[in-house]
Amino acid sequence: MQDLGNTQYFKVETDTSLKVGDVLEIVYKAMQEKGYNPINQIVGYIMSGDPTYITSHKNARSLIMKVERDELVEEVLKYYAMVHKWGS
Repeated sequence: MQDLGNTQYFKVETDTSLKVGDVLEIVYKAMQEKGYNPINQIVGYIMSGDPTYITSHKNARSLIMKVERDELVEEVLKYYAMVHKWGS
């Protein structure tokens, strides 16, 4: 039996198999399949931090919660800058 009077330590493994862009793509497609507006829903999640903006279909909610919201914004901005050739 464990001693509950001592601090318990847990090691959480981060999922490094998916990149932020991959997570966004999976979530986007899952939102579309369920008939939601993916842009509005993802923006709602990023702005509020409320995971209920994201469907649980295809494990999308769990996936997006593994990524920090600032990383999501950074990925979108990097892509936008690349497409519009900022800094070139």
